[in-house]
Formats: sequence, structure tokens, C-alpha cells
Amino acid sequence: MTSMLKVRQIVVGGVAAVCALTACDSGTDSAAPQVLSDSSRAAVRQALDAAVASGLAGVQVVVTENGRDWTAASGVGNVASGAPFPDDGRVRVGSNTKTFVSAAMMQLVAAGSVDLDSPVERYLPGVVRGDGIDGNRITVRNLMQHTSGLPEYLELPELDSDDPASLTKAHDPVELVQRALATMPAHFPPGEKAEYSNTNYVLVGMVLEQVTGKPFADEVTRRVIEPLGLRATYFPAAGEVDLRDPHPQGYEPVDGKPFDVTRLDPSWAGAAGALVSTGSDLNRFFTALLAGKLVQPAQLAEMKRDTKPLTNRAAGIDYGLGLARLTVSCGTEVWGHGGSIPGFRTSDGVTAAGRAVTVTADERPGDPASTAAMQKVFDTAVCAAS
Repeated sequence: MTSMLKVRQIVVGGVAAVCALTACDSGTDSAAPQVLSDSSRAAVRQALDAAVASGLAGVQVVVTENGRDWTAASGVGNVASGAPFPDDGRVRVGSNTKTFVSAAMMQLVAAGSVDLDSPVERYLPGVVRGDGIDGNRITVRNLMQHTSGLPEYLELPELDSDDPASLTKAHDPVELVQRALATMPAHFPPGEKAEYSNTNYVLVGMVLEQVTGKPFADEVTRRVIEPLGLRATYFPAAGEVDLRDPHPQGYEPVDGKPFDVTRLDPSWAGAAGALVSTGSDLNRFFTALLAGKLVQPAQLAEMKRDTKPLTNRAAGIDYGLGLARLTVSCGTEVWGHGGSIPGFRTSDGVTAAGRAVTVTADERPGDPASTAAMQKVFDTAVCAAS
């Protein structure tokens, strides 16, 4: 059995039998303008079916345009029962959490409470120390753009377990980061390049807490989730291992078969990846963020300015401050993020024209073919004609 805790990188009846073989759509209001043309919907459904044929249990896409959603899915949301992937099903969205945290942080920057180019030592004195690691040389910007050179705390031995019981074990991400800094050397000097490390965003969450005096999850909820009315989006409470309904099951490929990892304590992910949401809520969040409804224009410009290629991620992903830029196969540019956590994989982004797309798999791709098939769903939905 492969390790199920490590994150390597970014939510019946007769209908189920049909959806297991071909993509199914959510209903839409025929009197309102349709999201995507009929031919475009057919192309997306074909891509969804191909993703399931590649080995994924279930895949869902939500396309949001002009305030309206179109949802389609293929495969199943529950391998045991054959139930379909529910519309508006809650899933663990992994590293999309980072963009929510970044948005809250940029509000503090706008208020003058945080300076992006100040050393992290100013906010977390004595915390960021280690072999080649000096909090006086690492700025808040370095953390938010993954240019700090800090090691990846998810590589700690205690998070590399084959025991299914480890999935529901609670961890303190702050303690995990402190152990990582004490036992792992820096990967490179600050600012030399960009290398994705979840350690950065646990520390960003710690800065957020230090400045506000409140838990980062409460601040993100107050500043981002509640103002946008994202009712399906939440940070799990301490000890909350079950997803709130409705939700699909989440699976990991183990020995060629889907292993159910839905019950999970995501405490170890913290500000780097603990959030739960839906495809439609993610689309609304990224649309609002990129439209300037969450942060001031100057801070949104900072989030998108001087992006860096991530040296330990797929080519073509340029990272700003909690936002990633990707050009898809048809040449269209999207801004978004994405996430990977045991049980789920999400890809999301918004085009300049305002189309938002989120693709969710309820099983993390276990090979290049299924990864490519999931990306094909995303590209097809982004590039399709209205």
C-alpha cells in the first residue's frame, strides 16, 4: 500500500447506472441563456467519459458564466453503491486553501497591517530558523510566492504512513513545520527560484494569526467565505473527520483499486490545504477575487505581478501570490490554483472573459494517463464555445 497522507504538488438509483457509463448533466433553466453550446457540452461530456475510462472513479466539471452554472459528471461518487457524483457535492479542495488565505492576507496588506517585503522575523520572531534558514532574510512575499527555499514539511517521516488509522489522526501543522525547520536544510537561498512548499502557507497562516490575534480559519471565514455567501465552504472543526453532506466519497489508488479515504482528519494541512468547498463555490470565489471584489486593485495586481515558474511542478504554471497562471492547450490564459489531498484532486481557473471552470476528481490520479485525461476535461471546458 502506498502512503496515503503525503500531498504531492494545488469537493441515485437508475440514474447511477447511466452515469457510470456516460456523463450526466445537472438541470438548467431553459428560459435563461445556456452555459456552453450543445456541441461544447457534448465535447466536455466526452472528455469526462475519457477521464473515467483512464481509471478515475468519478470526475465532475462546473462551468460558471454570467452568474450561471452548468454541471456535468461521469463515473461514480460512491464505488460501493454506484451513486453518482452529487451536484454541489462538498469535497476537500487541498491547496485551493492557499488562495483563500492569500486573499485574507492581502486585505491586511491593504490596511497596512502587513508589509509584503518585511522579513517574516518581524511577525514570527525566532520561529523561522534552521540549517540555512533565517527569518530575517525571508520576506512575507517569499512565503506567499514559494520563493523562500524552505523545506517541505509533508516529507516528515510521521506523515508517510501505510496505516489506514493514520488518516484520522490529528496533527498540529505548526508543530510539524517547526520539526521540519529543525531537521531539514533550506533548499536554496530566498528569492533564487520558486519551489512549491506547503511549509510556506502554514507560516502565512501563522502570520495572519499573529497580526489579527485570531485563528486563521476564523479570519478567512470572516473576510472571504461569509462576504461571498459561500455556504458550502468551510474549515473542518477540530476532530471533524467526516465530510458534511452532500458529498462524494474520496479514493486513493492502492494496488490498482480505489481505497476509500473519505474519513480524514485534515488538521495536518492547516492553512496550506484543509478547506472543504464545492465546484460552484470555488468558481464564485475565484471570479470575485479576480474581479477585484475581495482585495483592492493594488493588492490584486501584486498577486498577479512578476509570476515565477514552479521548478517542482508541471511546466507552464507560473505562480504569483497565492494565484497561479496557466495557458491551456487552445492558448487561453486562466488564473486560479488547484489542489490535491487524499481522496480528491481539483483544477480551477477563470479566463479573462469571465468563464470559471472547476474540475474535481474523487480519486487522485495515480498515473500520467489519468492526470492528462483530467487536464483534458479542464482544457475542453475552458476552450469550448459558448
